[in-house]
Amino acid sequence: MKKVLIANRGEIAVRVIRACHDLGLETVAVYSQADAKALHVQLADEAVCVGEAAALRSYLKIPHILSACEVTGADAIHPGYGFLSENPKFAALCESSGLIFIGPSSTSIALLGDKVEAKALARRVGCPVVPGSSGVVSDPQEALRVADEIGYPLVIKATHGGGGKGIRVVTSSEDFLQMFDSARGEAGASFGCPDVYLEKMIMYPRHIEIQIFGDKQGNYVHLGERDCTIQRRRQKLIEEAPSPILTPYLRAQITEAALNIVKAASYFSAGTVEFLLEGDRFYFMEVNTRIQVEHTVTEELTGVDLVNAQIRVARGEMLPWKQEEICFGGHVIQCRINAEDPQNNFAPSPGRLEYYHPSAGPDVRVDSSCYPGYVIPPHYDSMIAKLIVRGKDRKEAIAKTRRALKEFNITGVKSTIGFHQYMMSNVDFHEARYDIRYIDGLIENGCKFE
Repeated sequence: MKKVLIANRGEIAVRVIRACHDLGLETVAVYSQADAKALHVQLADEAVCVGEAAALRSYLKIPHILSACEVTGADAIHPGYGFLSENPKFAALCESSGLIFIGPSSTSIALLGDKVEAKALARRVGCPVVPGSSGVVSDPQEALRVADEIGYPLVIKATHGGGGKGIRVVTSSEDFLQMFDSARGEAGASFGCPDVYLEKMIMYPRHIEIQIFGDKQGNYVHLGERDCTIQRRRQKLIEEAPSPILTPYLRAQITEAALNIVKAASYFSAGTVEFLLEGDRFYFMEVNTRIQVEHTVTEELTGVDLVNAQIRVARGEMLPWKQEEICFGGHVIQCRINAEDPQNNFAPSPGRLEYYHPSAGPDVRVDSSCYPGYVIPPHYDSMIAKLIVRGKDRKEAIAKTRRALKEFNITGVKSTIGFHQYMMSNVDFHEARYDIRYIDGLIENGCKFE
């Protein structure tokens, strides 16, 4: 491996470029017409325009990405997260073209990317799963019959994709058929596959995910959990580690379950196994077969460079650490700073960053692709930056996060900084009294996050 093409944009593209340069590898950026002045284009050794602003005509255009590899001589591809990162066809084409795909095998992506198959695999290894349909349900009347058997409330979920797309919560049989058609329509439009399945609604869960890592020689480790419970409409806003509510016993159970699932899938590279936790019971949710947005939380907690390890494993090296060598120290909180207006139902706020001064100081990390004068385009996600703060314990991490947010200054667009400041002073957050619908409840009650 000598030259890596990063098939992505934004802060994750910048993150991967830096990891490649640390390892002495050349880099190729791809960009859409809307991203011609983006930071990842400036930092890479070479850059190739792959299409128009719309992702479907650029970052999701597989022939354009592979052509960029050919014209630049790139011998490896890192997909980042989102876009093509969990597309088994793309991974398979890389493999058949002799390119090193910096991620899991196309077989593992296909198996675990299908939520029905992944759920069946979890059952086989003895991991608890949420009660639901035995597989995909396509016929509306049959789906209604299965839904009545499961009981309400329930969730209709797309078998592919993520990001809250193709998901509908149904509270009664009267609403089911309309919600079923709506979920299938959104799944088809978002992921090219309309297949959905049904799950019983877990009423007051927390969202716990386990970072795992495997190599091609069959070695595996976990790097602890992340608590991603603070969400809006199933979109994560704040992540932290360790979870403030996991007991050592539960942590051991969940990490063992996560490792059993990825071992059964012969998985390698970085991956995340996600669970719902209610009381002292946990349920398998899905596996994300890629690096996560919130991988930075784990890196700061453990001191492990996950992207560096992805590259090394992709070129055939063994894991650089054993389980007993991974140390967990302190407490880490990540705030997603998005170009959104929290006082207007988090409406997107693209535009020019007239002033951009990110936080700094002890125990503060900012991952971003923004700079003063940069124009946040309306075509992609609205992330401005990830603010990651570390403290010796949760109390200190919250205090340092509050300080860092106060120093983070942005003008020209609306941002979620005010929301995060509100949460860092929120008594329920301090005492870990919340579930995944907590923020939605605040919004419904008219909270303006001031």
